[in-house]
Amino acid sequence: MKFFVDTAEIEPIRDLAATGLLDGVTTNPSLIAKSGRDFMEVTREICGIVDGPVSAEVVALDHATMMKEAEVLRKIADNVCIKVPLTVDGLKTCKALTGEGTMVNVTLCFSANQALLAAKAGASFISPFVGRHDDNGFDGMDLIEDIRLIYDNYGFETEILVASVRHTMHVLQAAKIGADVMTAPPKVIHDLFKHVLTDKGIEGFMADWAKTGQTILK
Repeated sequence: MKFFVDTAEIEPIRDLAATGLLDGVTTNPSLIAKSGRDFMEVTREICGIVDGPVSAEVVALDHATMMKEAEVLRKIADNVCIKVPLTVDGLKTCKALTGEGTMVNVTLCFSANQALLAAKAGASFISPFVGRHDDNGFDGMDLIEDIRLIYDNYGFETEILVASVRHTMHVLQAAKIGADVMTAPPKVIHDLFKHVLTDKGIEGFMADWAKTGQTILK
């Protein structure tokens, strides 16, 4: 499974990229607003930190203007992935852009039927929002299972990018189902490292090592 981080904050991206475990970044208008920075500037900086896809979202709602915005955004860097909403105009834009060899992330997916349409439009990534799905009385992981089944049935190459990830169990469940990618806030990714027994084990080893009076570095 590929790991993307869902943020527009530079330092957390640098921190995770330094682990060698980060495969890409997703942003959206809300995250850009939260960063308080210029959209183009912060996207360009992120693209310089990670080699993998960096999702930059159009804000227009009609196909013609989406295409114009995408033309500006994809000039930022070769690893920009244009993010479009799952609407008729969004999928028209997806079809046009992927036909030109541009990566496209279709976002705000809440049904398997929508995911099927995105795959037929040639989307590079489909972003089902599992957390928001859970919030509205549905099971987000059932959605991932349905999409995985449909894509496997027909050999679609669109990658399932699990979004709106709220906790580490979402990551585990998505991996067990076979999702291709997950994107999560920095805190959720850092929580994957944590386990009380790991902490206790380190504490015990350090205590025993101190008793030896030895040092590795002379």
